[in-house]
Amino acid sequence: LRMSRSSPGRYALHEFAKNVYSVRAADSRGKPLALSRPSPHQWNVTGHDGTVTVTYTLFGDRGDGTYAQFDRTQAHFNMPAAFIWARGLDRRPIRIAFHDLPDGWRVATQLRPTADPSVFTAPGLQYFMDSPTRVGPIDIRKWTESSGSRVDSIRLAIQDPGTSDEVDRYVELIKTIVREERGVFGELAPYDYGTYTFIANYLPYASGDGMEHRNSTMLSGTQPLRTGMLGNLSTVAHEFFHSWNVERIRPKGLEPFSFEEANMAGELWLAEGFTSYYGPLAMRRAGVTSDAIFAEDVGGAANAVINDPGRRYFSPVDMSRQAPFVDAAVSIDPQNKANTFISYYTWGAALGLGLDLTLRSRFPTVTLDDFMRAMWREYGKLEIRSVPAPARPYTVADTRRVLGRVTGDTAFANDFFRRYIEGTEVVDYAALLERAGFALRKASPSAAWIGDAAWQAADGRLVLGSPALVGTPLYLAGMEAGDQLVSLDATPIAAAVDLESVLVRHHPGETVAIEFKSRGGPITGQITLGENPRLELLPFETAGRPLTDEIRTFRDRWLASRAGGT
Repeated sequence: LRMSRSSPGRYALHEFAKNVYSVRAADSRGKPLALSRPSPHQWNVTGHDGTVTVTYTLFGDRGDGTYAQFDRTQAHFNMPAAFIWARGLDRRPIRIAFHDLPDGWRVATQLRPTADPSVFTAPGLQYFMDSPTRVGPIDIRKWTESSGSRVDSIRLAIQDPGTSDEVDRYVELIKTIVREERGVFGELAPYDYGTYTFIANYLPYASGDGMEHRNSTMLSGTQPLRTGMLGNLSTVAHEFFHSWNVERIRPKGLEPFSFEEANMAGELWLAEGFTSYYGPLAMRRAGVTSDAIFAEDVGGAANAVINDPGRRYFSPVDMSRQAPFVDAAVSIDPQNKANTFISYYTWGAALGLGLDLTLRSRFPTVTLDDFMRAMWREYGKLEIRSVPAPARPYTVADTRRVLGRVTGDTAFANDFFRRYIEGTEVVDYAALLERAGFALRKASPSAAWIGDAAWQAADGRLVLGSPALVGTPLYLAGMEAGDQLVSLDATPIAAAVDLESVLVRHHPGETVAIEFKSRGGPITGQITLGENPRLELLPFETAGRPLTDEIRTFRDRWLASRAGGT
């Protein structure tokens, strides 16, 4: 018997066995069976008669996309966090029944329904484990969407403390996102049982998260619709795009998903990162957000890739392979990820932006939508229906080949991958965005700067709470995490406001005295102030620059609605 160590959509180990106790086993006659435990996540059962009944107690109090939560108001199941399973029986059909539900409670899941509303089935372990389930006083809204001759059902199964009118408004917003993202691929993904379900948990004791699955997504957050509707919708936009990109257009390293090991894939810059680009893009195309909000989203990704030091050490492919160390992974030792890591979500979103605008600029009839549609046709649509699972998981080399075919320019595709995806160069975001009427510029020009830092102030001391970023004035001056900044330019520093009061008196390029306490004792020296490199992205209208007809046309073609696409 096994308890899973990882969960679909997550890449790190989570060791769910830590929340399981009072494990017992019996045979078909109820006779207790001996259990041994050769590892923290395994129990061996011997002496049975072909039937084994296992019971156990599970503690769960985190309602998100990975764990489980049970209380008087709900039962929130992520299956790997909740269910022991038997190794070697992976392909056996599974039946699950929920007994003695309180009046008014319903079950929301992508598992196959039966005539009994409390009983569901799965074709095997992979599908079962990929099927989060929520039980409680759930409000379910249902509508249909067409994809050519096919009609699919979409459901919102929600627990929210607000009003029915708020849920109605949320449903209408979700519809706009569904239709925008369908327009990218030309059709909805073929849901295994004809229905896609958004399972939403917006209770104050939930934990903010979103997790994609084949025919559903688990959405959780502490903000109710009344105050957090747009923020919650942004998670919808990200997770629903995954119903194509990662659930069916699937990296080879994730197929089949291992519940016993960490899962590593070098394609997360596309699977997660391009999805992080299309989420805000769908919101903008749907008219839910403005050009300014969209610019803030994608501009933040571009700024991080241009300025964060992690680009010195790893490419987007390498960053993707870091997922088992960073994707909600738990460790207690200090790390230097601030210097060595850029999230594959962030870098991938910036790559999506850069490739989309590069294609639109260099190949007037080709866009990133065309690339995603080609990936869908070649790697997403063909499936093994009996499992169900993708028939052709892809590799990095496959994506390079598809880009060459879509553009008709293999040399371009090879060069783009060599420089920006398998290398660490950055596309010319400023020039590309100018064509669309967005200005990428320094947010604080001429302001003196010693480096972005997580300062901790307490008891009249200002301490550097994280590693100094490589290349910043603080780093060059020798400060390290845990060091106390004593004075700057002969001015005592006791709080962040003291530091700011010194910086505003100076300009980039000036050299001033610095004193700090480190592990080896007090250190005095000089620090040369820099200019803050942080960038902001603004529409030309906000930046005070004129929009030409050519620019307006380019922007409109990029950000126009795709909801009519079929």
